[in-house]
Formats: sequence, structure tokens, C-alpha cells
Amino acid sequence: MENTKVVFRDHIHGEVQLISDGVQAGKMDLAITGGRLAVFHTEVNPEFEGRGFAKLLLEELVRYAREQSLTIIPLCPYVNAQFRRHPAQYEDVWNKDWHR
Repeated sequence: MENTKVVFRDHIHGEVQLISDGVQAGKMDLAITGGRLAVFHTEVNPEFEGRGFAKLLLEELVRYAREQSLTIIPLCPYVNAQFRRHPAQYEDVWNKDWHR
């Protein structure tokens, strides 16, 4: 059984964690500031690859952003690629103007 949760170490830095059968199988590193949620890195442990776990992490990230009325800065290559492949699906949370 897999479950995901967003955990913050302080008011800025945190991660989306994915637990599978009691073991941390993957995570996304993130930071929150000024109503924006920057995601830096997605990682799934090698023994859990090929099960769609990166997608589960992304779904939790997007759910959390929507719930908290945040926008996402997709600095992570995986998240950036998913946002570009499915722009309509993420339009409401995708912060495209973060670099200005």
C-alpha cells in the first residue's frame, strides 16, 4: 500500500514523501515562499522504479498546491516535463512567470 504526504522541516523547506509498505520509496524536494512552491528534485529509489511512483508524488504535489492556493515553480526536470506535456491539466497551479 502506498501513501503520500507533504512534510515541512521548517516554514520553508520540505518534501513530498511516498511510503510503500512502510518504506520511503521516493520523494520530491521543495521549498515554499511567497505563495509559490518550488520543486527541485524528484527521486524514486531504484527498487521501486517502474511502478508509477513519480506520478503519485506529482499528484500529491499538485493536490497540496491546489488545497493551499499555491502555484508551482517546476524546477525539477520531471515536473517541468509533465507540465509541458499536459499544460491544461496543470494550468491552474503552473507558475510560468517566476523568473521575472
